Amino acid sequence: MLKDNPMMKKLVATGEERIGKIAQQLLSNEKFVATVQTIVARTLSAKGTLDKSIRSALGAMNLPSTGDLEILREKVDELEKLLSNVEAKVDQLVEARTK
Repeated sequence: MLKDNPMMKKLVATGEERIGKIAQQLLSNEKFVATVQTIVARTLSAKGTLDKSIRSALGAMNLPSTGDLEILREKVDELEKLLSNVEAKVDQLVEARTK
């Protein structure tokens, strides 16, 4: 209903145009871009510190981290493949003996 309203279409178009101009002005402002880059860098640094702290806390409680679980899952997958290969070879040997 509102999509078909010509007044609403004009308002949306005007809003999009103004937001586009504001975004363009902000992105052309070196100080703004530098500030955003600094904020992003600090956020990533804080996330790294948080992740390290969580890993340490989990280690202190003798609990695995997500990374530990991923490594364990990879090892289990490798073991499953090895067992599957052994099973296939045993089946081949059994089949060869019965012939």
